[in-house]
Amino acid sequence: MKDWMKKYKSAIIIAVIISLVGGIVWYNKHQQDIAASGGLENNFEITGNISGVSGMTLFVEAPSDKGTIPVAEGQINDDGSFDITGNIPGLGYYFLRLSDEENRLIPITLIPGDHLKIRTSLEDFVSKPHASGTSWSRTMNRYLSEFNHFQEVQAQLQLNNENRSKEEVSALFLQAKSNMESFSRSCMLRDPSNAYNIILSMDLLPSVSFDDWDPSNLNALRKVTEAFEEKYAGQPAAETFRNQYSQIENAYFEFASSVNGTVSAPEIALPNAAGQQMKLSDLKGKVVLIDFWASWCGPCRAENPNVVKMYRKFKNKGFTVFSVSLDEEPIKWREAIAKDQLEWNTHVSDLKGWKSSVVATFGIEAIPFTVLVNQEGKIIGKNLRGEKLEEALTKLLR
Repeated sequence: MKDWMKKYKSAIIIAVIISLVGGIVWYNKHQQDIAASGGLENNFEITGNISGVSGMTLFVEAPSDKGTIPVAEGQINDDGSFDITGNIPGLGYYFLRLSDEENRLIPITLIPGDHLKIRTSLEDFVSKPHASGTSWSRTMNRYLSEFNHFQEVQAQLQLNNENRSKEEVSALFLQAKSNMESFSRSCMLRDPSNAYNIILSMDLLPSVSFDDWDPSNLNALRKVTEAFEEKYAGQPAAETFRNQYSQIENAYFEFASSVNGTVSAPEIALPNAAGQQMKLSDLKGKVVLIDFWASWCGPCRAENPNVVKMYRKFKNKGFTVFSVSLDEEPIKWREAIAKDQLEWNTHVSDLKGWKSSVVATFGIEAIPFTVLVNQEGKIIGKNLRGEKLEEALTKLLR
């Protein structure tokens, strides 16, 4: 059981990786050194024209684990022109931010010697900067346009003016997210040493776990890692990229081993509604969906019709459900079983809610949460629902 938990928790270290300023922190204490020494020779310049922002200030800032670090700034003239210079220690990840009420900003990368040119307006600043002058500006233009479209799709899905079902909204969001990932992955593979890959790579990082993560992202991250180590050898950015890639690679392979049929599901031995103890191991020989739920959990109740559908479709082929409730009130638990027509007889709970022993054993952070177990009692999937669950069961129980 401890080995299984170790492997499961390895997937959760992604939350730690991503906590580094949304994915990557590229800056170091170099700016503090500059302040202490009275400044160094300027090695980058950003010029251009932004209409509709007369009198505003344009800031160059570096993200860090302690907030943003000011790098350079410049006031925008009455005609919209500006000229900002500053010093950076090497390839890095920065923000270009306007001092308007919305604090509009765009992510940029800078390399010593860069002269970035921007020609845009206040309205188009974050989506169409029309950047030029650097080896990565064209990629940035394409990315910001694509990202702006992704955000528009998100906003429309949240409004849901078409009154789509939750399932349809979720599917459309995942498709939009997949399109964004595909765009960034293609750009990275096409030009691995492009400095803007620092920003693109963030789209390929798993958000919470590897459950719905595309493993082909590893290939793109690896190629960029190798290209950065060659082109920016010895620079913190290259070293950070290598460390990040190694952590993700190790975590992914540990995660994969926990759902590829090599790790046994921990035993569950809990009482049913009649007080009789039931064991997960008693179902060995069948494909089992361990379904962690509760009568008070809205998303769980919404998913129950699909679980019932899968049970009815595959029960005669060797499939069953082992329902583990995080309820505390026995009457509400039994009522929900009856109302949702959860017709299998394997329902268990210690009625301790989130203090149930299964929470720690399976590393449950939210419900509904499912674990799919094969005939040998080995874990072959987690959090499979809807079409993905049906696809998995169809392959297993032909």
